[in-house]
Amino acid sequence: MGRGRAKAKQTKVARDLKYRTHETDFGALANELHGEENNDTDQVDPEVLDKWSDYVEPRRD
Repeated sequence: MGRGRAKAKQTKVARDLKYRTHETDFGALANELHGEENNDTDQVDPEVLDKWSDYVEPRRD
């Protein structure tokens, strides 16, 4: 017992993946597979770092 809800959710997700139209960026996929870096996605906003810096423990070397 109890598997019905999980199975129903898996079925729903599978149908969504099967019938949804996908807009694939093949150029970005090729760059990722070939290991080419995209500097736009590697940049981290300094405000985000300041926001979360209080939660990080300082490194002890």
